[in-house]
Amino acid sequence: MRTVRARRRRLGVATAAAGLLATLLTAGPAAATPDPGDAPTVSGSVSAQQKAEATAAIRSGEIPGVDEVVHSPNITHLANIPKDVLPGTNSDLAFQGRYAFAGNYDGFRIFDIRNPAKPRTVAQVLCPGSQNDISVSGDLLFLSTDSSRSDDSCSSTTQPATEKNSWEGVKVFDISDIRNPRYVAAVETACGSHTHTLVPERRNVYVYVSSYAPNATFPDCQPPHDGISVIKVPRKAPHQAKLVGFPVLFPGEGPDGGGNPGAPTNPGVTKTTGCHDLTVLPGKDLAAGACMGDGILFSIADPERPKVIDRVQDNVNFAFWHSATFNQKADKVVFTDELGGGGAPTCNAEVGPNRGADGIYDIKGRGDKRKLVFRSYFKIDRHQADTENCVAHNGSLIPVKGKDLMVQAWYQGGISVWDFTDSAKPKEIAYFERGPLSTTQLVTGGSWSAYYYNGHIYSNDMAKGFDVLRLDDRRTDPAKRVRMDELNVQTQPNYFEDFDRD
Repeated sequence: MRTVRARRRRLGVATAAAGLLATLLTAGPAAATPDPGDAPTVSGSVSAQQKAEATAAIRSGEIPGVDEVVHSPNITHLANIPKDVLPGTNSDLAFQGRYAFAGNYDGFRIFDIRNPAKPRTVAQVLCPGSQNDISVSGDLLFLSTDSSRSDDSCSSTTQPATEKNSWEGVKVFDISDIRNPRYVAAVETACGSHTHTLVPERRNVYVYVSSYAPNATFPDCQPPHDGISVIKVPRKAPHQAKLVGFPVLFPGEGPDGGGNPGAPTNPGVTKTTGCHDLTVLPGKDLAAGACMGDGILFSIADPERPKVIDRVQDNVNFAFWHSATFNQKADKVVFTDELGGGGAPTCNAEVGPNRGADGIYDIKGRGDKRKLVFRSYFKIDRHQADTENCVAHNGSLIPVKGKDLMVQAWYQGGISVWDFTDSAKPKEIAYFERGPLSTTQLVTGGSWSAYYYNGHIYSNDMAKGFDVLRLDDRRTDPAKRVRMDELNVQTQPNYFEDFDRD
């Protein structure tokens, strides 16, 4: 999700010190205070006609009622765990062994999912800093901070843009004691860290930091912000984490670099001033970048010096390139368009099927001559009310040999399972959704991320909490035999090479 943020003015690295304080919460009131602005909010007003249309659609059965749960017959809703002492917006998910790690704008929560139908909270850590994009590798957990903070501690407060001494970047936790995560390092990065992606190696973890400059008034984040920050974290000495480079992905002349110029040259398209999200496929030395006005394919054979192979734009239907997913053979990429920034109602007849959708691209050729070739769009055809934010968002592969299957979040459009084996004719095969949070005003909510892990679908709903679904379908059932020890969706595994099957 895109947010407008204050910006910090300095760069630096903080190591484990007294200032790196995390508040561990297992129950009861928090010792530190969550940010008051981090809960789901009213993001817009709707007209009297839109209110009437939403009410009429519910009465006619065209859309579910407020908070009503509906799903296809091949989906079973096993569990919902509401938000607890972290009241902020729920964000991304990561997995390791029997644990799920759920980001929240106020920190993160760890669930024991050994019994998926009865998830148990293991720990909650209060550490405000949107979006708190989250990932794990071995004994390390990483959080992205993309809002200006008073300092790098977990008791920091929000800072206005006028403050000089603010901080944002990547925080590192030691989770060797899963019930007592320990904050060990922080690295400040240019323009903060909206999201991050891990490139894990035996001795080190490389962190690719995606951020962008949405407003040239921020003094330390002015275009051309045309690359990504690369952090190197030694596994045995995470306190030595440091920036090792800022590779430029969009070289070019002029104040804006070489990315998509956006409007007015390309009306309705966001100017490229960085990347929103990256997905890497380490087994193939490949990465795909969703970079505002551009989609890119690049090599990570040298993880400190990624090299762009191809770049594409869609100046007709894609407003904001948000995220990317490879298929298992690495001959396709699904890019998402977060039209409206995640806070707008775009799943309706007015917007249509090609905007705020997925774009499916085939990868043609070999080596550095590979090209991204557009094939089709996919968008859920279940229209949502004008009081529901809905657009393509985070999803993952469902590992079935010989098939390209994916589960995906659509905010208040719910969760869609779809098949893009024929990249020219994608089709939905299962779904789960709730009715609108309101029929009188536009309130942000819905599934931020929906991922498949060890036989189940897990979703982090911005407002409603942590959901667990079971998918029973002959087309997806073979995936239940694929077992993983760890999953960060933006670090895609080779499902049939890296992991054992039962």
